[in-house]
Amino acid sequence: MSTPPRIDVRDLVVRYGETTAVDGVSFAIAPGELVTLLGPSGCGKTTTLRSIAGLETPSDGSIKISGRTVYSRHERWNVPSEKRGVSMVFQSYAIWPHMTVFENVAYGLRVRKVPAAEIANNVARVLDMVQMRGFADRPSSKLSGGQQQRVAVARAIAFSPNVLLFDEPLSNLDAKLRAEMRVELRELQRRLDITSLYVTHDQEEALAISDRVIVMNGGKIEQIGSPEAIYNRPVSRFVADFVGSANMIAGQVRGPGPDGTLLFETNSGISIEVIVPANGDTSGTVVALRSSYIQIGRVSESHNAVSGTIHRRMFHGDFIQYVVDWPAGQLIVRRPPTELFEEGSSVTVSFAPLHCVLL
Repeated sequence: MSTPPRIDVRDLVVRYGETTAVDGVSFAIAPGELVTLLGPSGCGKTTTLRSIAGLETPSDGSIKISGRTVYSRHERWNVPSEKRGVSMVFQSYAIWPHMTVFENVAYGLRVRKVPAAEIANNVARVLDMVQMRGFADRPSSKLSGGQQQRVAVARAIAFSPNVLLFDEPLSNLDAKLRAEMRVELRELQRRLDITSLYVTHDQEEALAISDRVIVMNGGKIEQIGSPEAIYNRPVSRFVADFVGSANMIAGQVRGPGPDGTLLFETNSGISIEVIVPANGDTSGTVVALRSSYIQIGRVSESHNAVSGTIHRRMFHGDFIQYVVDWPAGQLIVRRPPTELFEEGSSVTVSFAPLHCVLL
């Protein structure tokens, strides 16, 4: 990282009795970057976020924000949450129903004893940003879920924090509003150029909004990378299976293939060609193949063209999911809704060696 990180977490451990919730986690986030902690329930992502916010006391490791140590077990240092320069947007919004929109957003500024005129200017500014200025005098109890979420974000950015933390902020919204709010949050984050750490279990959400994604499992980090790298080059079976839809094909590498590929023989005896990056491990026993990278019916690849039969067809709106019987078992294939094949029909499936990830 060329510039000093805005958030720097080193060897973070959080234990609750005999249970280790976070186990030696380390990562750094650059100024202005939006990074997502992604993983299933209980993987340690929210505990990591709350440790950075000062809402949890870690058992070991260190945390720096803007170059300042806010937690260090070695130095016996733990800065209170309100002095860390961070702000948090919660899953539950934490909006006070007895206050108006203006009063909710102004609350943190009043606690910090900001002058009244400055409070009025700041509240108006951030309500403009989240398109809620016309609701300033409305009781918060009269707001929809999406409006409450906008107020929560406005309150979080009102005092210009160094770091903005999001704890599954969209999980209580319906699917359409959730998709709209993703775009709004991302645009707002870029406009403010504020360093943000975002927690979610929704892999589609993580891929859509992030500069980088940190995939967690069992209290540890499985992989850190751009959304494209996480999706296209997963480093473990867990990442391949958790992020997106992937087929896991068991077998082993048999040797070199044509055009710089490797021949991978499935357990059923079918040979497919794979490409392993330079210096990549060739000892893997599973190939991960994304469902959306498989062609049906037309052979656009000179490699990996295999006969199969459409076992099941399921309409999902934006795509059609096929279950295809082929010599190595079954493949899940996702194609545009314009490509229709009948159940029971014989087809050819094909896929590029580049899209076969050896694990």
